[in-house]
Amino acid sequence: MAAERIIAGLSCSEVLARLGDFLDDTLAPDARAAVRAHVSACTECGRFGGAYASVVRALREATADTGGIDEATVAAIVGRASP
Repeated sequence: MAAERIIAGLSCSEVLARLGDFLDDTLAPDARAAVRAHVSACTECGRFGGAYASVVRALREATADTGGIDEATVAAIVGRASP
């Protein structure tokens, strides 16, 4: 990622840390608005956030019939994604 930017009172790393809660709709309204404003104005966070949201949606759709994704699968995905 390029230089850390502060937009809407949030740095890029703060936004990335909140993306899961944003997608789960568990952020307070003001925090949700700040994340949305940052992602809308920051090209890199917007691009990453869109890709992240697509993966989350795909996983939710793929596991809808099974009630979710089990911890072992999550661990395997994280292990493969980690540098």
